[in-house]
Amino acid sequence: MQADEIRETYLEFFEERGHRRVPSASLVPSSYDPSVLLTTAGMQPFKPYFRGEEEPPAPRLTSCQKCFRTTDIENVGMTARHLTFFEMLGNFSLGDYFKRGAVEYAWELSTAGFGLDPERIWITVFEGDESLSLGPDEEAIECWRSVGVPDERIFRLGRDDNFWQAGPTGPSGPSSELYLDRGPGFGSDGDRPGDDTERFLEFWNLVFMQYELHDDQSLTPLPKRNIDTGLGLDRLAVLLQDVDSVYETHHFRPLVELGEELSGRSYDADEATTRALRVLADHGRSMTFLLADGVVPSNEDRGYILRRIMRRAIQQARVLGIEDSFLPVLCQRVTDVMGDAYPQLAMERESVARWAAAEEHGFGRTLSQGERLLTDVIRRAKDASTSWVPAEDAFRLHDTYGFPYEMTKELLADAGLAVDDRGFGELMEAARERSRGPGRAEVRAPTAGGGPPHERVIEFARSTGFASRFVGYESMESDTVVAALERANGRYLAKLGESPFYPEGGGQVSDSGLVETPSGAARVSAVYRVGDDQAVALETTSGELAVGDTARAVVDREARLATMCNHTATHLLHAALRERLGTHVRQAGSYVGPDKLRFDFTHGERLSGAEAADVEERVNAWILESRPVRAIHTTRTEAEALGAMALFGEKYGDWVRMVEVEAVSRELCGGTHVGSTAEIGLFHITTETSSASNVRRIEAVTGHAGVEVFRARTRDLRDIAALLRVPEHDVVRAVGKLTDRVRELSKRSGGGDDRALAESLIEGATEVGGIRIVGEVVDAADPKALLDLSDRVKQSLDGAVVLGCAVDGRAHLVANFSPSAIERGLKAGEVIRAAAEIAGGGGGGRDTMAQAGGRDPEKLPEAIAAARLAMEQALG
Repeated sequence: MQADEIRETYLEFFEERGHRRVPSASLVPSSYDPSVLLTTAGMQPFKPYFRGEEEPPAPRLTSCQKCFRTTDIENVGMTARHLTFFEMLGNFSLGDYFKRGAVEYAWELSTAGFGLDPERIWITVFEGDESLSLGPDEEAIECWRSVGVPDERIFRLGRDDNFWQAGPTGPSGPSSELYLDRGPGFGSDGDRPGDDTERFLEFWNLVFMQYELHDDQSLTPLPKRNIDTGLGLDRLAVLLQDVDSVYETHHFRPLVELGEELSGRSYDADEATTRALRVLADHGRSMTFLLADGVVPSNEDRGYILRRIMRRAIQQARVLGIEDSFLPVLCQRVTDVMGDAYPQLAMERESVARWAAAEEHGFGRTLSQGERLLTDVIRRAKDASTSWVPAEDAFRLHDTYGFPYEMTKELLADAGLAVDDRGFGELMEAARERSRGPGRAEVRAPTAGGGPPHERVIEFARSTGFASRFVGYESMESDTVVAALERANGRYLAKLGESPFYPEGGGQVSDSGLVETPSGAARVSAVYRVGDDQAVALETTSGELAVGDTARAVVDREARLATMCNHTATHLLHAALRERLGTHVRQAGSYVGPDKLRFDFTHGERLSGAEAADVEERVNAWILESRPVRAIHTTRTEAEALGAMALFGEKYGDWVRMVEVEAVSRELCGGTHVGSTAEIGLFHITTETSSASNVRRIEAVTGHAGVEVFRARTRDLRDIAALLRVPEHDVVRAVGKLTDRVRELSKRSGGGDDRALAESLIEGATEVGGIRIVGEVVDAADPKALLDLSDRVKQSLDGAVVLGCAVDGRAHLVANFSPSAIERGLKAGEVIRAAAEIAGGGGGGRDTMAQAGGRDPEKLPEAIAAARLAMEQALG
């Protein structure tokens, strides 16, 4: 039975037994679940249902969920079953059937549905734990006996193996696992389930959520008992196809075969080759799915995880002798194999290929130099007869050459060496402190001083037993009732029966406004989103409020209308960027308020002046065309069929709201919008900068704010025209003539050659992470002339400059960085040392300026290249 058949057999089995089939959620968890960076378990998208925060679409659910974990990444390729990306089949009961139902379903599907030999299935159950005051899970044991499993194949294991808990406290319960005995060819007769050998392969885990675990390790029964199960599709394929490892299953073989084709090596040639081919197959699946779900390579959070996976694959390809570009081809093979089950892979094919090629090209430049440095580190450790590598060496590989620390540790481990984890962590923290720069405050979670913490809001909303009905799409005013009220720190948390106030979410700020009752009035300071519910933060302006008061709720109309203009403008901006730059552009964050809009999007390069102008012009053209804007409620399937874009980090149900700008854009969106693009009035881009590695940020204004910007710039233009004594329409020509005059005077003063060289260097500058950098070998009379030239370039560039020259048979280097470059984490001393080492010398200096000399002037180009790489890695 192949993967597609396994998937469909499972889902159909549970559909026939009253379960609703739920499509896989994204690998990027909902923004309302900040506990993890990526989806790691089949039940994760259902956490709000298990916690009672949201009503499930049905009490019985089933899904095949895309999952990603890095906990066992070092084992990938080394064992027959460890993976980073996997599909988890699951059936879930929310207050419906419990242990007996879960056991009977699992047994029936395993034996009758998948045809596994019942005599070879072994079971593990919870043996009890004194610290929890629990004995063996006799209920589960009896359930397994009732379906025919003899006692000798029911194994009791402890808390670490067969007791599940959501965290140190919270929902918990015993679990039970199904193993298949693969026979003596995979181990000895003494092997048993749970001992992590290859003979007994665990393929299905049943979790019985029945307790609330408290701080003191005491347990109380949950009000509703739930079932959460997970069956690993890849592991079951191993058993049903009777192969030795997941990499030999039908859906993995095409990926392994691609590695064989590209390398000319055979899967079973030797241990290193087998491992490398397995890594390419697994990491190829991981990167393709992550990229298709909108993750892009970066040095932070989930982007760093993706970058680590991609760079690990590139390094293992080198082990196989693959030197040419291969990641786009590997990602395409994944799409060929899994695209039928996951159509989004084909839809995002171009975007996936673009990011794969860009990362491969970027890391390829540094990999060779990093590997040479690592080889030297290993040699020095061996010469010193030590098994320990200094943290500084590992940090330099990470900071200068982009080697993920975990990859460095793996390569060192292969050589029998370890590294100082604690020392590396201290160096990383010091680097973070430097990059924050002076005066940059650390972001902290909100506290009661600035509003109630999130947990308090959720607790209040839950305790009321009802949900407020949002009527703000239809009206900005509502006659309602104060249905619940709680006072805290001189403020109120309130629940209104009907609320016109939009709760913060989807990048849009919450509404402000007033709530007036017969006995008092209050200003709305915040509106909190709690699933499909909301709570309103109020500050009294007169009198007092009381539960049961009738109320008049009024939204601040001016602020709401300005926010609506900005929100619709973000949709137009998104469409214009994808049209002008390519479909790899995806929203990666946003702010929509009454003052401005901020839009983060995936793109690896700074927009040229022409690109930014084209985008702005396209948005304004759509505004002038007065295109209708409609909100349509439909099924998610229908919306996706219409081409609606689902956005990064958002959670959607079966029934969705699609905002359509006629013939321009369709996006799933819960925000408030204008009825026609003409209402936006004016769209103007104010800044375009780097937000993170491979993520750009545009800020823009619309409507009244846009008019104010236009007025201010008109005043500036008139002032400049007055200073130059020319008409406003002639200002550009007059400034050009003035510039030419300055250049002519500079040449007459004798500084023409240096100025021309400086201008040439400035024109050739490249931008990395929002900072313009220069790294070149130049002709200079002496070190002082080199320093003067770097000063001139830095002042004009407001960036980072590294220059080198040869004088009297020696290499001279200078690094000169502006304050903005320092704020982004660059240090001239560190960069100059990286370059000087290659030029056969040394040097140092301040964060802002450093100089060095070396005995090998012929290595200046390589030294400057190392300096550029150091800057790019620090900024990337």
